[in-house]
Amino acid sequence: MLYTNLNHIETASQLEKIINENENVMVCCGRMGPMCIPVYGVMEELEPVYSHVKFYDMEFDNPEAGIIRNAPETRGFMGLPYTVYYKEGKIVKATSSIQNMAQVKSILDSQFGQPKA
Repeated sequence: MLYTNLNHIETASQLEKIINENENVMVCCGRMGPMCIPVYGVMEELEPVYSHVKFYDMEFDNPEAGIIRNAPETRGFMGLPYTVYYKEGKIVKATSSIQNMAQVKSILDSQFGQPKA
């Protein structure tokens, strides 16, 4: 279990259900390590602002996270966390390693649109 204030995904089938039922989804797949924790913090801060995006985390070491670890978009990644952005059930962007607020907002804005004022 990741100790964040985000909603947690525990199974591949749960992830599939979430991405099929929600238009815009951001999933951070990682551990409670120094490269991952700042990304969770950014997500927690942006969650109330980007109400049109669903934010989740998933434990990297969970066998069920193979759905993210083995995706073609993440296959060459070396650093944690793997952050995956889904639009209408498809991966539209994936990043690895630490991301700051500006980087995450840039991706959210370009892939999902800016938040409503």
